[in-house]
Amino acid sequence: MQKRGSVLSIAGVFLALCALGGAQESTVGPRVAAYDDFVRRFPAWSTTAALDGLRASDFARLEQTGQVYLDYTGGNLYALRQLTQHARDLQENVFGNPHSANPSSQASTDQVERTRDAILDYFRAPQDEYELIFTPNASGALRLVGESYPFTAESRLLLSTDNHNSVLGIGEFAKADRAAVDYVPLQGDDLRLDTQALAEKLAQRHPGGRSLLAYPAQSNFSGVKHPLEIIDQAHAAGWDVLLDAAAFVPSNRLDLSRWKPDFVCISFYKLFGYPTGVGCLLVRKESLARMRRPWFAGGTVEVVSVVARRHLMRRDTAAFEDGTIDYLSIPAVSHGLRLMDEVGIDTIRTRVECLTGWLLATLPTLRHSNGAPLVKVHGPKDVVSRGGTVSFTLLDPDGKVIDVAAAGAIASKAGISLRTGGCFCNPGAGESAFGIRASDVGALLDSCAKDGDPNVRDEMFRQHGIHVLRASFGWVSNFADAQALVAFLRGFIDQPADRVGRMADTYRGPETP
Repeated sequence: MQKRGSVLSIAGVFLALCALGGAQESTVGPRVAAYDDFVRRFPAWSTTAALDGLRASDFARLEQTGQVYLDYTGGNLYALRQLTQHARDLQENVFGNPHSANPSSQASTDQVERTRDAILDYFRAPQDEYELIFTPNASGALRLVGESYPFTAESRLLLSTDNHNSVLGIGEFAKADRAAVDYVPLQGDDLRLDTQALAEKLAQRHPGGRSLLAYPAQSNFSGVKHPLEIIDQAHAAGWDVLLDAAAFVPSNRLDLSRWKPDFVCISFYKLFGYPTGVGCLLVRKESLARMRRPWFAGGTVEVVSVVARRHLMRRDTAAFEDGTIDYLSIPAVSHGLRLMDEVGIDTIRTRVECLTGWLLATLPTLRHSNGAPLVKVHGPKDVVSRGGTVSFTLLDPDGKVIDVAAAGAIASKAGISLRTGGCFCNPGAGESAFGIRASDVGALLDSCAKDGDPNVRDEMFRQHGIHVLRASFGWVSNFADAQALVAFLRGFIDQPADRVGRMADTYRGPETP
C-alpha cells in the first residue's frame, strides 16, 4: 500500500473496511473476537437476529455499495419490500383525485382512509379520542398547531430548551397573539430537562387562557428521552401538550392509549424511510375542536362565496388537509407500518440500545498518546433514558477542537454517513452543550447585523468551537457499523487539529491492499 505521511492515518479508515468484511483474511480473527465480546456484554442482542435477516434480504445495497449508514435520526432507510409492494399497488390499480366522485377517486379515498386507520391502530390511538391529519412532514404538522392554536394575551407557550427549530417556530405564532413564551432549561452534561424549573413554570399558567407545553419525546441532538410522564404532569396543571415524536417513534413504542398528548407530530420517512413527503398530526378530538385556521385552501372548505365574501370551513380533519393530499404516496405508509409490526418495535429498540451502549462504553477508551480524550460526548454517557443518537466533538492531543467539516469530509470519502454541524436544527441543546450565553449571541447578532454579514451561524460556531458529529443507529444497524465508526475515529488519534483540514483536502479514499 502506498504511504501518505501527512494524510490521516489510513489505518483508521482501512480498519473500518475490515469491519465490513472487505479486507484481508488476517482481520477475521480479531473481528470475530470483538463480536463475541460484544454479544457477551450485550446478551439481548441475540433476540434481534431477525433484523439481520431483514438487512440481508431488503438492505443488500448497504453491503453492495460499501456504505456505513449512521444517520438514522436524519432519515431512516427503506426496505426493498416497501417499494415493491407500493409499486404493485400502483401497477394494478387506477387511482384518481380523491376530491372527485368516480371509481378511481373512490379507490384513492379508500386507500387513504385505510392508511389513516392503520396509523391510528399502530399508535394504539382510541378512535373515539384521536383524529389524524395528513401533512407533508412533522414540520407541517407543527405549523398547523402553531397557526391554529387559540393563543391569546392570557396564554402561555412553554418550550423545552431542547427542541427542533420547527417546534421553536411556534413561538412566533404565540407572540403574534400576544401570548407569553418561556423555556424550560437543561441540566448538566446529560442535557436533561430541569424538572424543578419545569414544575415551577407549569404553575405559572394564567387561568384566563389556554396554554401549551411543547417538548420532544427524544432529542434529535443528544438522544435524551424526556419523560412521557410530563404529559400527565402538564395536564394536571391545566396545560395542553404538544409532543414531538419524530425522533422517538423509529425505535420506541408510543402508546396513545396510555399517554394522551393533545398533539403528536410525525414524519414517516423518519420511521421507515419511505415515503418521504408524508407526515401526520395526531390530535385529540377535543383539542381539534378548539383549533381555528387563519386561511383556507382547496379541500378545506364546504363553500366559498366571492360575491358574499364569506366561506364555511369543513368540520372534520379535511379542514386541515390543504389542497389535494398525496394520495399516491400515503398508502405506502401502510406497508411500512406492517413491516414494523412484523419485526417488532421492541426488537428494534433492543438492537439500537445494544449498539448505543457499546459505542458509549467504547468512545471514552479512545485517547491520544498523552492520555487526553479524543471524544467528548454531548448528552448521557449510558443508555438509561436515552436513544440511539450520539453527538460528540473530536479533540486533538492539546484539547483543541477538530474541524467538523474536515472530519465529515474524510468520513464521506470513506463511505461513512454521519451528520455533521453544530446543533442539528436544535439550537437550545447546542447552546446548552457549549455553555453559550444570551449575551454571547446578542453581541454577535448585533455585530453581524451592523456589518451586513449573513454568516452569523458560522461565526458563532467558530467563536465557540461548536463542531459536532452525530452518529445514530436504526432498525438494520449492525455491529460492523459501530466497529467501522470506532475504527474511523481511531485515525484521529495523535493528529493535531490544524493538520486535519489539510488531510481532508488530500485524502482520496481508502486504497485497496
